[in-house]
This record gives sequence, structure tokens and C-alpha cells, in this order.
Amino acid sequence: MATRSTWQSLRLAIALLLPVSTGVFASPEPGPTGHGLMQGFPPIAEQRVKRETTMIAPFNRWAFQHIRELHPTRVVLRDAARVSPLASDLRDLGGFSAPVREGRVATLEQLLDASHTDAFLVLHRGRIVYERYLNGMQPYTPHLMFSCTKSFVGTMMLMLIEQGRVDAAKPVSHYVPELARSAFGEASVQQVLDMTTSIRFEEVYADHDSDWGRYGDVFGMYGATTGNRKGPTSIFDYLPTLEREGAHGRAFHYVTPNTDVLGWILSRVTGLSVAAALETMLWQPLGAEHDGYIWLDAGGREMAGAGLNIAPRDAARFGQMILEQGRFDGRQVVPAAVAARILRPGNAEIFTKLYPDDPWYGPIGHSYHDQWWSFNNAHDTVSAIGIHGQYIWLDPVAQMVVVKVSSSPDAEGGANDLNDSDLPLLYHALAEHLMRQ
Repeated sequence: MATRSTWQSLRLAIALLLPVSTGVFASPEPGPTGHGLMQGFPPIAEQRVKRETTMIAPFNRWAFQHIRELHPTRVVLRDAARVSPLASDLRDLGGFSAPVREGRVATLEQLLDASHTDAFLVLHRGRIVYERYLNGMQPYTPHLMFSCTKSFVGTMMLMLIEQGRVDAAKPVSHYVPELARSAFGEASVQQVLDMTTSIRFEEVYADHDSDWGRYGDVFGMYGATTGNRKGPTSIFDYLPTLEREGAHGRAFHYVTPNTDVLGWILSRVTGLSVAAALETMLWQPLGAEHDGYIWLDAGGREMAGAGLNIAPRDAARFGQMILEQGRFDGRQVVPAAVAARILRPGNAEIFTKLYPDDPWYGPIGHSYHDQWWSFNNAHDTVSAIGIHGQYIWLDPVAQMVVVKVSSSPDAEGGANDLNDSDLPLLYHALAEHLMRQ
């Protein structure tokens, strides 16, 4: 019998004989970022990305493509036997220009460069018409999607509701008794889906001492616990600590832990982790091309509100499936009724009640429901959105899907923020352009 050292020597010899360019046994290293981060062995101290600098610019430009090298994660496996093809009809759209704010005209490439884009992909009628990778990213690279994760979790919850396995009108405590005395206990599942729960929680990304910072501590988002705080390091211990502020159902209030509650219900009903549920309910039936993975807390529980990492083409497959009434590559991935519900606008009055003067909730935004955003434009656009510039933008009229993943230095604001951005105007113009062609 060969010894372990013999096998190790044999494997090394084979590896040395195989050309690295085959990509079968070795994947090429991602190209260098614009900041030269993590280059060399070892990288110099000033260019080294650490767990505690994951969310800090410029280190986030490398970190958002390498979360599993910095934090615990759980894989979301594809089914290699049923990968769905994506046809291409590539066009030179980089120079496409359109009128934007303040009477200016901007090209697509200008806006991508200004908004710290890592990858950008456009599907039209199911075909890739434009695809661009920047900042060292490759087509196979999983990228942190932040709150786009919510739309995947929301879609799975709608599937369970459609199957009769979850009653949206029942209180959260019916499925998770551990939350009975928390802010969520008396909220209905639908109120959690729509984020109309009344929770004492301020989602202020720039303030690490805020409620958001305490949520981030659960997942080691900023390294060790911020400051001198000592709090829960498991999402299951954290959620019961949140307190109610008023009556549920009266207004939209964006609170990421809502989605972690949905993840808990999802796991309780299916008996699966969020990652395993995603595998069986969406990822493998969709025919994803690459494995994904989800960020975990110290106890091995998923960040259901913001932790999914996937490749852009697979994000595009997900969006296209919703546009095709839940079907993709000849398979019914989600019920048609679920896809139709996602594409319908929600309650605009509830959406703006707490934010009457915010431009996001006025001329651009329309409503939020079932963990998806909908927009006030001629095409009734729907989108999954994540901080730092992540989008899966669905235009049901133009049959267009836009996937944009980014590593903006700011969670909100700047060129990626839709309440102060040219992007929605350019997307809409691009949709009209593709429809004419």
C-alpha cells in the first residue's frame, strides 16, 4: 500500500507536468486590482487585506471577491450535470450614451468606471448582449451580493407559501417560538417579507456603533467586535434581542434582520440550512454554472440578509427565470404565480410613509414587497439591490436583465446610489435601445 507521502509526491509530480492554462486542475489567480492589493507572496503590509478591513476602502475592492478567504462560509453547490447554457449575441454597447441628469450625456463605460464596477452583464431576451469584467474579476468569480441575497430568500419563502407549507398570515412565533417575546413575535410572515414590521433598528451603514454595526458584529463583518461591545455572535441569539417600536404593518421600514427571520423560518419548515435550501429550490433547478457560497456567523448560521456570493452569469440566470414566468432552460424553477407576484408593484403609500421627503422613495422608488424593490418608471422595473453597488435589474417590458456588481467605497451614495445616480436613466434608455433593435 502506498504511503501518504508517496501519494503526495505523485500528486505533486502530476501537478508539475500539467499545464496550468488547462484550468482543469488549477484555476488562474484573479488579475490584479487597481490598487495592487494582495499581490506578491506575501503581500506587503500596506496592501494586505484582513478580516477587519473587509468593508473598508480600498481593501473592499479585493475583499468582495474573496469573502471565503476572510470569513467562514457555506457552499451552495451547482449540479454539474444540468448547467443551463446562456446564448450570446454580443454587441458593442460600451459607447452607448443617453441623456442623464442635469442635461448631461453619459456613456455606459463612463458610468461603470465612475461607480467602481467589478462586473457588468446585460441579457436581452435571454441572450448575453454585453459583458465586462474589471478590477481583476473573472466570469467565474463569486462576488458578494449584499442585500440582493434578500431577493433570493424572499423568492424561496414565496415558493413555500405557494406550496401551502407556510401561511403568510400567521405570526412569526407560530414557526419560530424562540422569537415569541422579540419584536418579531406578533408580526405576520407577510409583514416580515414586506419589511412593514416595527422594529427599533436604524440601518446606518457608515456608523459602526449603530444597530447595523451590532448586526455586523454577529458575522465578524468588521473583524473583532466593534469597540468595547460584547454581544451575541450567533444570529439565533441576536434576533430575540431586538425590540418592537410600534404597530406592525403601518409603514415600510428597511431592517436587514427581517430577512434573517425569514431564513430561520425557511430552515425550520424545510429542515435545511439556508444554503442547502437555496441549492435544492433554486440553484440546481436553475442550472447555475458555478457554485456560490454564503457568509456564516461563528456558529455556522447564514447571513440570510446579506451574505450570498455568486458569479454574475448565475445572477443573470436568476433574473431571466423570473422574467420567463419562473421557467428557465425548459424547466419550471419557481411557480409562475410567484414570478408574477415578484413583478407586480407593491403598496406605494406604505412605502413612502416614513420617508416622505427622500428622493429615493419618490420619483425613482415605488414600493418594496416580498424582498424585492419596484420602480416608478414606464417599464415597471423590479430589482434586487445590495449596498456598495450590487444590482439584479429586471425590465419586464424590454425583457432585459442587468447585473452589476461593484466595490464602491461607500455603502450608499455616490454613483451607485439610485437616489443620486444616472444609472436608472441609462438602464431605461438602454432598454429602449435594445427594444428598437
